[in-house]
Amino acid sequence: MKIIAMIPARYSASRFPGKLMQDLGGKPVITRTYEATVATRLFDDVIVVTDSDIIFKEISNIGGHAVMSEKDHECGSDRIAEAVESMDIDIVVNVQGDEPFTEVDSLKKLIDVFKQDLKKEVDLASLMVHITDREEIENPNTVKVIVDKDDFALYFSRSPIPFPRDKAVSVKYYKHKGVYAFRKLALMDFYNLPMLSLEASEKIECIRYLEYGKRIKMVETSVQGVEIDTPEDLERAKRLWK
Repeated sequence: MKIIAMIPARYSASRFPGKLMQDLGGKPVITRTYEATVATRLFDDVIVVTDSDIIFKEISNIGGHAVMSEKDHECGSDRIAEAVESMDIDIVVNVQGDEPFTEVDSLKKLIDVFKQDLKKEVDLASLMVHITDREEIENPNTVKVIVDKDDFALYFSRSPIPFPRDKAVSVKYYKHKGVYAFRKLALMDFYNLPMLSLEASEKIECIRYLEYGKRIKMVETSVQGVEIDTPEDLERAKRLWK
């Protein structure tokens, strides 16, 4: 089974343009993410796929593997799919470029899902973290996920799900971490299928997989890390890095 990691790296992020080239402990965020992913030793290759000459040169200059996107893409999955279309691989792990605290245990859990899936019933695997802070649960920048009894995803939303109509019922809230592992076939299906209304409304790309009947196995992790979406997140990451 050939497994690679792809790090989509778009320069002009809407909420924090240029965030991947911001300094984090003496190196750009994207470099920290790339080096952390390589250091896991879980992958046959680690590749940064980008639309930016600046990011391409940064990764190339440190001896890393980077490729340029040939098309414009609305999401990271499309960018990765274009890059891997002609590659002979089995599993692609999408590591977000703005998550420099990527660590080995969580990624290993995702890979193990496919190693244990002998019947090939799982199309994707992804991570979720139990959250209890009400502000985070209600924050639309935090994507929540609900799962069935076997931890397959039922739905993702920026709204609090499940809605606590009966507050006497004890439920857990899970934050979706944007780290995915795909079978190559599922990723290429995503690339070739049009966006439908739920994905368009929520602006959550993994909803497309659910809308087309793909099965997403969610894996719980206790590692929160820091996703750098805003300048405030970057300052928090700097404090954690120290």
